[in-house]
Parts: sequence; structure tokens; C-alpha cells
Amino acid sequence: MQPPSNPSSPPDPLPLRPRGLTRRRFLRTVVGAAAAFGAVHAGASLAAADSSGKDAPKSSPQAPAEKASPAQRKKIALIATEVRKYSHAQHFLDRFLEGYGWHGEHHASSVELASLYVDQFPEGDLSRERERRRGVKIYPTIAEALTLGGAKLAVDGVVIIGEHGDYPSNAKGQKLYPRYRFHREVMKVFEASGKAAPVFNDKHLSTDWGECRQMVADASRLGFPYLAGSSLPVTWRIPSLEIPLGTPLEESLCVAYGGVDSYDIHGLESAQCLSERRAGGEVGVRAVHAARGARAWDLLLARNTTSRLLLAALSRSHTITPAEGYTCAVPTLSHAKKHCPEPTVYIVEHLDGFRTTLVLANGLVQDFNCAVKLKEKDEVLSCQMHLPMPPRISTLADFFNPLVNNVEEMIVTGKAPYPVERTLLMSGVVIFAVESLYRGEVRLLTPELDVAYAAPEASHHWRA
Repeated sequence: MQPPSNPSSPPDPLPLRPRGLTRRRFLRTVVGAAAAFGAVHAGASLAAADSSGKDAPKSSPQAPAEKASPAQRKKIALIATEVRKYSHAQHFLDRFLEGYGWHGEHHASSVELASLYVDQFPEGDLSRERERRRGVKIYPTIAEALTLGGAKLAVDGVVIIGEHGDYPSNAKGQKLYPRYRFHREVMKVFEASGKAAPVFNDKHLSTDWGECRQMVADASRLGFPYLAGSSLPVTWRIPSLEIPLGTPLEESLCVAYGGVDSYDIHGLESAQCLSERRAGGEVGVRAVHAARGARAWDLLLARNTTSRLLLAALSRSHTITPAEGYTCAVPTLSHAKKHCPEPTVYIVEHLDGFRTTLVLANGLVQDFNCAVKLKEKDEVLSCQMHLPMPPRISTLADFFNPLVNNVEEMIVTGKAPYPVERTLLMSGVVIFAVESLYRGEVRLLTPELDVAYAAPEASHHWRA
């Protein structure tokens, strides 16, 4: 998001006063209308609470939080690989500094961005301009960013954005982003200070399973709230699908686009935020099998339920490639195979018999679509996790708004709104899927992925 060209420009003018109204009568009319709207709005909220048979929740990810005064706002440090247009760090940085759209109005961040650490400064760097214009200091080390140049931790939260930048890749094709290194530098400050603060880590945790486990163990050991992962679980859902906690489910699938060790974490977390709500909760993963091309299609077509879920998910796509001369497409397996002869497929077998399939269908779709099969009914539910990617689809990346809002909620309340174990487990699935491809598309047993957790009561996806 580009900052306003003139940040000191005056606010929008008041509505024009109709002819024939005195100033006093006009103001009385405006104030009266506002009061009436407030009363109707409050009455509607109470009626909704009464009709549900429950009290309205004390806090909701969908309701704007009460704004703190600038002096009361908690301070955060943002640790980034690079800040350039459309990089993940820019999406977070500008929302903390400039605010973002939230429930029909512009939301000023609930936290104060107090410091920055930026690892690389490529051509087109935006961080130095933000430093000059907004006075947010870029420190030369992570430790100094967390201590604000002092000796002890001086911020109330840490946001780690280890995505984008010029970093090497290994033989398996994994980009070696410094997420774990950033994490360890933060832990050193926590340990030296004798206190910790909430931490958010963007996307998957690491390319090494031992490091992933250590990162979550550090949060438990030092006692700080930890949030991580993709924007997809909290973006808009079309339709606004909600899986009630404890629903018996049999299988889930996400059809998406993008690359291995890149967009796959988005697709996996899209499916997981639905399937983790099944009866018994998440219990961990028994095996992971990844394949490409013809072998991937063999895996997809081996089960009728998986094929059915694929077609249901494709029916939600806004970007499915139609036949030439048409603006709509009937989702069939033959149509899908024609336009995506080389998919990448991950088959994830959970310890309770549940099954998750990820299909990276480049050439067929350019969005994220999920479907789940109910266990005790012959019924499939589906939705799109809306990702209007700039600059191709939108001018803004507003799907980051709910993710940033959840980060703010954690820092303000001291509680993570959903469990980091979701991202821990899906990070492990990505790691073993990459390994499966590297070893020749073999099925791998994964006793390491014995990560069990319960989903939160609220799903936290954006309904605005």
C-alpha cells in the first residue's frame, strides 16, 4: 500500500448544508441522526445476542477494538528481510504506520511501531523513506531494535517478517530465509532481559523441522504468546463458511496456485483452519506423499471422495480457465487435466484417519479454494479463501488487514487468538512434502509430526 502523497492534508469536509436550514437546525439534525443510528445499531446488536441465546462476546476479531490513546499504545519492533513495494514487510510496516480499512472505516493501528531492523536494502527500498518521514528508527542489529538502543527489552511485541530478499536456496529448492536466525536473536534479548513479549512470525517457521520445534518450545519455555502463519485462514471466505467445532469430518482439499515451499503453506493452512475443527481436534500427521504431473493425477483420481472435493473446490474459483470462447467453465476432471497437466499434489494422512489434499494447479486457477467432506452425511462444504493479489487483481493487499489485526490483538491482550501449533504442523508438512519430491515422489512416514492441538472456538476469519 502506498502512503498518502500528502500526509498532512485536511480531513474530508462536512456534508454541505441544504438551503433553507439554519446552522443550528442543521447541526441539530446531524446530531439527532447520529444518535438515532447509534440507538438502532445498539438495539440490533442486543437483539442478535438475545436471538442466539448467548451473551455477546467480550471481544471479537470482527469488532473494532477500543482505541488506546497514543501514550497508551504498546510498542513493537518489526524485524524484516527487506522492505520494497509488495514485499510482505511493506504490507505489515505500512499498516502499522498508516492504518488500514477495517469494518467500514479507517483503523489506526492499536500498537506503535517503535523500531525497525532491516536485513537487506535492495533497489527500491522503502524502509529508509519510512524512517525519514515517520521517524521510526532503523537499528543496525536486532538486539538494538528490541532494546531501542538500550540494555534491556524495551518493546511490548515483536513482528518477524522473514519473506522476500536475496537469500540462497538448498539442493531441494528451499529458499533459506533467516527466520530461525531472527528468532534466535530475539530469544537472546528475552533471555538477557529476564522477560519476554508476544512474537509473530510470518508464514512457515523454518525449512528445518528441528528448528520449527525449537521455536515453539522457546515460546513455551519463556512464556510468551506466539502467533505465526499465513493470511489465508483469516481473510474473507466466499461464502462465509463456518465449520462448527466438533463436526465429524472425513476429508479436506485445497486447490490453489503457486510454488513448492512458497504458496503451499497458504494452501495447507487454508485447508487446516477448516479441518482442525473436526471432532477430536487435530492429532498430528502419519505420512506425507507429494508428486507432480501424471503421478499427481494418479493420486488425485485414486479416491472418489478426493475427486469430488476437487470439483467442489473448483466450483468456487473466480479464475478457473474456461474453454476458448467461453466465460464460464463446467469443472470436470478432463477439463482440469487439460489446463493443468503438471499439478503438484500433497497427500497428508492424519493419525486419526483424516486426509488432506493440496493441489497446486498452475494454469487452471489463480485463487485458493477449499472443500470438506462431512463424515456422517453425504455432503460437501466449500468456499474460497479470498486473496485479491496485487497488482494483478487489486491495488491493495487488503487480505493482510485481518492478519495484522490479529497480531495487534495478541500484543494488546497478551493472548494469541489461535494456536501456533497449526503453523508448526503445516510447516512440518511442507518440509516433508519437499523431501518427498526430492526423494523421487515417495510416501514418507512422519512420526515427528505428532502435533496435537485444539482449534479455538472463534475461527477469526474476516466477515466485514
